[in-house]
Amino acid sequence: MPGEVSNESGTPRIGVVLSSGGVRGVYAHTGFLQAMQRLRIPITASAGCSAGALVGGFIASGTPLEDWAATLAEMSSHSFWTPDSLPRFLWEMTAHRGRGYTGLSDTRAALQFTRDNLAVNTFDECLYPFHVLAVNLGTGKKVVFSAGELAPRMTASAAMPILYDPVRIDGEYYCDGALMDFAPTDAICCRHQLDVVIVHHVSQHFGIHQNIDADLQDSWAMLEIVNRLVFREQPWYLSGDPLTLHRCPCDCGAIVVAIEPGLPEMRWPVTKEGDMTRHSAREQTASLLQPHIHALLNDPRKQLPVAVDNVMSPSSGCGKH
Repeated sequence: MPGEVSNESGTPRIGVVLSSGGVRGVYAHTGFLQAMQRLRIPITASAGCSAGALVGGFIASGTPLEDWAATLAEMSSHSFWTPDSLPRFLWEMTAHRGRGYTGLSDTRAALQFTRDNLAVNTFDECLYPFHVLAVNLGTGKKVVFSAGELAPRMTASAAMPILYDPVRIDGEYYCDGALMDFAPTDAICCRHQLDVVIVHHVSQHFGIHQNIDADLQDSWAMLEIVNRLVFREQPWYLSGDPLTLHRCPCDCGAIVVAIEPGLPEMRWPVTKEGDMTRHSAREQTASLLQPHIHALLNDPRKQLPVAVDNVMSPSSGCGKH
């Protein structure tokens, strides 16, 4: 098979990619990783975008999943929203007429929350290779971080414009990676010679929306506008089914397993439905992967049921660098 890589150890190399997804994604990805742990699926490398960068980074750093889940159970919007944001916003709008305004909140609280929940400080200290997707505001291009201090790069990946100030790193400004790509599969598939890439995608509504007037009457309606702009096209790896299997389109031979669970709606910054979301993602992941667990842990390239013609050609995402 073109691009097939021999695995001398005999143990399948499995990568995990965690998508964006807002506050719902934070809870859902935690449940997904709990299912992975329950099924004893090892992780060779991981990558994340936005919510996925946060959860993926905490676990890759060595923070025990149980400890993170306990922290998550106590989390509120104050954990990642700087308390003086409203007065600062009003001051900038009135006294400075909006000059220099870049977001409703700065990232102090989010950055501190991230640092408090990491077991190590840098990418090099992680349990396995970890990568974070963000967007460089100066160039408008996506950037994959794989080295340096974890906390600012994870925070930058989740810094959605309008809501948060961009994060300055080495003299450049970065914001939410979801503006360019929901899940950075290309960050790990070839780089780590993986046999399987499991993408956990926290779904959004793609395409045409019928009830725009009603949606714009909800709280935080501006987020609905942002969502419509960002989530206008369905990612290449999704099919509309909860579980989809593809051959990786970059000819590396890896199998891309995309999981898209059906989850309760959660609007930022509400967290009260979080535990239900985490539990639902955990149970759905376990149910979807259990029938394939033998193939995953033995010879996934040959045993996973991927149709011969099921090879995608994405406009963005997976591909050789």
